[in-house]
Amino acid sequence: MSLILRDAEKIACAIIFLAMTALGFVNVVVRYMTSYSLASSEELLTNGFLLLTILGAAVAARTGDHLAVTLFFELLPRPLRKIVLLIAGALSVLLLVLSAWFSWQLVVNQVSSGIRSYALQIPAWYYSVGLPFGFALITLRYIQHIVDSWREINAEETAGDV
Repeated sequence: MSLILRDAEKIACAIIFLAMTALGFVNVVVRYMTSYSLASSEELLTNGFLLLTILGAAVAARTGDHLAVTLFFELLPRPLRKIVLLIAGALSVLLLVLSAWFSWQLVVNQVSSGIRSYALQIPAWYYSVGLPFGFALITLRYIQHIVDSWREINAEETAGDV
């Protein structure tokens, strides 16, 4: 169970990527065998890619593999690293929380307006509903990374004192 909770976004990314690959392959086969294309495949692949990107960002946030410039951070003395970590972490979390809120407002707007997707004619919010939860997941994973980084700095300080 802990594997599923720890790696939920990795599992979801693998499933989404597998489904997108299968859909793209089926679309190519249908196109070459019948000279027609599955119109809905572009819509599904585009929105799948968006969700895959959000979940991949959560994986990167947890492992600390997100885009970062650490040269100056590593040159700082350890007490200053803590301050920079807190400031950068607070600003990042603020940005992620705002992204979650604005994407939730997008979903609310799509539900209230009744807008539909262009190919399948399903409610557009079906595609967007994962975004606020994805940003919330990135926020959670990034906070976990900040806590791990804080502990690592503390461990370095303790090891340096010995």
